[in-house]
Amino acid sequence: MYSAAILAGGKATRYGGRDKSALVVDGRTILESQIAMLSPLTDDLMIIRAADDVVPGCGPLGGLHAALTKMRGAAAFVIACDMPFVTAPVVAYLVSLADCADIVVPKTARGYHPLCAVYTRACLNVVGRQLAERRLKMIDLFPDLRTRIVTAEELGRFGECDRLLANVNTPVEYAALEALQGHEL
Repeated sequence: MYSAAILAGGKATRYGGRDKSALVVDGRTILESQIAMLSPLTDDLMIIRAADDVVPGCGPLGGLHAALTKMRGAAAFVIACDMPFVTAPVVAYLVSLADCADIVVPKTARGYHPLCAVYTRACLNVVGRQLAERRLKMIDLFPDLRTRIVTAEELGRFGECDRLLANVNTPVEYAALEALQGHEL
């Protein structure tokens, strides 16, 4: 069994503090879409908000720590609340690779995607140590753990990588997404 965690507790400073999980894409919020996509895949679906963080004010790493602490499964698929196009087959593929790694993370021409990745229980101590040291970059975990990098070529069989791994960090990015996809605010 594995768990899934939607990290929905960020400050969204580049989005003026607005709750990005409430943005509407294809007629429903990103959060509603993510829940609908993940619910059939796991019995342990968590929505992690800032109040859940044991070590507050530490961004996504704090959210990951909360997810690893609360999860019932041996591994957790972790996704940011602003990623509307990740699909169940992508999640299933990433999770299938966790038997031989502590972290399974996509990497494309845009870099690593640590907020669309799988983390096992083995990560908890390293995450805790990094939080204590205030080293908050998620990619700093990779050298200290068995990390399986999933290439763009691997992900390409599930669709166009830039679309699959798209996220909405700013109003400009959301407007561009709207223009391309016909989405509503």
